[in-house]
Amino acid sequence: MYRFLLSRQWVFLTLFVLVLVPTMVELGFWQLHRHEHRVAQNQLIAGNLAAPPKPVGELTAPGHTVPRADFWRTATATGTFDTTHEVVVRRRTSRDDQVGFHVLTPLDLKGGGTVLVNRGWVPFGSDQQQFPHIPEPPRGEVTVTGRLKADETTSGSGIKDLAGLPPRHVMLINSEQQSKLLGRPVLGGYLELTKPVPSDGSPETIGVPDSESIGAHMAYAVQWWLFAASVPVGWVVLVRREKHERDEAAARAATEDTGAAEPATASA
Repeated sequence: MYRFLLSRQWVFLTLFVLVLVPTMVELGFWQLHRHEHRVAQNQLIAGNLAAPPKPVGELTAPGHTVPRADFWRTATATGTFDTTHEVVVRRRTSRDDQVGFHVLTPLDLKGGGTVLVNRGWVPFGSDQQQFPHIPEPPRGEVTVTGRLKADETTSGSGIKDLAGLPPRHVMLINSEQQSKLLGRPVLGGYLELTKPVPSDGSPETIGVPDSESIGAHMAYAVQWWLFAASVPVGWVVLVRREKHERDEAAARAATEDTGAAEPATASA
């Protein structure tokens, strides 16, 4: 009855279904894991933003790798900005997605040590190879507040650390690199400045990270699983249709053979 399933066409179709179903199931779980990761990240962001500020020296130290649990943790630092060794980070976007620079300024801490402060975004100048005009930070001793972030790496960010850049231009915010340039220890990670806010709005401070949206990953997961469930159903429907069509063709052939045999019998 179902010997047609052994034909090349049906063998290929069945193998395709057997490969497609687990692939769709796996894609569903991939989207589920992305959903769970986003939910966990939102909880981490919201929790760390709401936590009481801590002195940056209690959260990191020279050579320290900022753990994920401390990402976006509010930290304070008191010291003096070193604008002589200020650098710009290339190919960074503003809040409205314009491409420009981030301004990275060392802050020499009151009790010793240095922490990098991302003061925010500034636009390109007329020549992207030149160091742009950057409004100066407050002079003298200042206390800043910011969100603690981990050092950027090519493997973690996907940003290539290009060589041959113009002076005081970098691709990554990395305390180890800046420590070598400065010739002194730098605390691991860096601060995204939140206070004090520049009076003229420049540099533009980095926006607050999103801790509410979760995307459509869960909907995509359910969609993939529904697809996975529908494929075998579709296969069964096709098999039954094929069998029905073959049965009808066989019945017609039998009727035609019977009709052809009756005149021959009568003439005999």
